[in-house]
Amino acid sequence: MAITKEMEISKIEVVGKFKHIQVRRDTVIKEDGTELNRSYHRHVIHSNISAEDLAKEHADIQTIANSGIWTDEVKSSYLTNLEENKNIAQG
Repeated sequence: MAITKEMEISKIEVVGKFKHIQVRRDTVIKEDGTELNRSYHRHVIHSNISAEDLAKEHADIQTIANSGIWTDEVKSSYLTNLEENKNIAQG
């Protein structure tokens, strides 16, 4: 009886005006090749991610992020939005 744990990227989506990259990663537990359990983890990657942190992501995600979807306009607009929301939160 061999129990294995596999991680796989099951979904990558680019959404919204700021071109956020949504990633769903599945953790699959198998016994002798038969799936026993599957759980999901989601995270979002924003255009202000550091190069160091992006390098830690799956190669497919890096390819999408470096494809040009995050234009200077998208990056600037996202940062402006963050600042505006920060000022609203601080009252």
